[in-house]
Amino acid sequence: MTPPIPDPVSVRRRLLRWYDRNARDLPWRYKKGDPPDPYRVWLSEIMLQQTTVAAVKGYFDDFTTRWPAVGDLAKAELNDVLHAWQGLGYYARARNLHKCAQAIAGERAGRFPDTEPELKALPGIGDYTAAAIAAIAFDRRATPVDANIERVTARLFALGDTLPKGRKKISERASLLTPKNRPGDFAQALMDLGAGVCTPKAPDCSACPLTPECLAAGQGEAERYPVKVAKAARPVRYGMVFWAVQGDGRVLLRQRPEKGLLGGMTEFPSTDWRKQIWSSAEAAKQAPVKGRWRRLDGVVRHTFTHFHLELTVLTAEVAIKREPEGALWSKPSGFSDHALPTVMKKIADHASRNVPGYSS
Repeated sequence: MTPPIPDPVSVRRRLLRWYDRNARDLPWRYKKGDPPDPYRVWLSEIMLQQTTVAAVKGYFDDFTTRWPAVGDLAKAELNDVLHAWQGLGYYARARNLHKCAQAIAGERAGRFPDTEPELKALPGIGDYTAAAIAAIAFDRRATPVDANIERVTARLFALGDTLPKGRKKISERASLLTPKNRPGDFAQALMDLGAGVCTPKAPDCSACPLTPECLAAGQGEAERYPVKVAKAARPVRYGMVFWAVQGDGRVLLRQRPEKGLLGGMTEFPSTDWRKQIWSSAEAAKQAPVKGRWRRLDGVVRHTFTHFHLELTVLTAEVAIKREPEGALWSKPSGFSDHALPTVMKKIADHASRNVPGYSS
């Protein structure tokens, strides 16, 4: 006998009742009775992309203290925004955040659009983020599907299509569930359920309000869904970093191009990152300044979304009056004044333990 399809009305009623009692207290959520602030909703959704709630809370508080409204963020220097963002990763989000704030503050007089098509026309806002803002900030009947909602929906309907191909069907089923009333609360309820109850491993079906409707729970196979293709191993790329230091202890820094990986961030100059290991002689041809380069023991490892990176550090004491174009000199004690991404902070830490005479 084929099990009954989950009843959308029952799912909505059960989930919203559960949410009213169990909603997470998050700094970007509006209090009951207060109108949502589109700026805070938008900012949190951009920050939460491919990042955990725990990691975002401190950054969100810092941003909203420094830039309490979208107009304040629009007036900020991009480098200040990138500096405040360092450690969150995916720095294109920060650049688009700044561009979007400027577009809203300028072209729209500080008012966020309230429909998905208008929101998607803004920098850095895609299908998911537009749906989330429309539903949560403006109570539009929109269906954002993040990893938590994807997982809950796949289990609820026991959808066995392999991801990523199966995402279309999951989105269609999630849309069927979305209510006309309280769509924002419903979306956040699904997120909270996926984060705390319907977790990827060992979901707590006994505590789930949707267990009576859930086909996967009925099969006793909740962990089977959603079905994912095994990830391919990340390739490894190699590079060499140039730790060029003046006699007074200042180290050479430069800004990366705005487009591309770590765009607009500050770095220690390096070779290209490639599949083949560099020799010191070969790498020296890409050095930003002339020097007697010496290889430091050990490597610095960092993992990006699509590859692992291994960096070797070459160091030299140099004596030049002018820095190369786009570069600057900074004492290690001033590194915190620059938007250094995590991988470059690892380089600085490596140098602190291996460069003779290093002083912060």
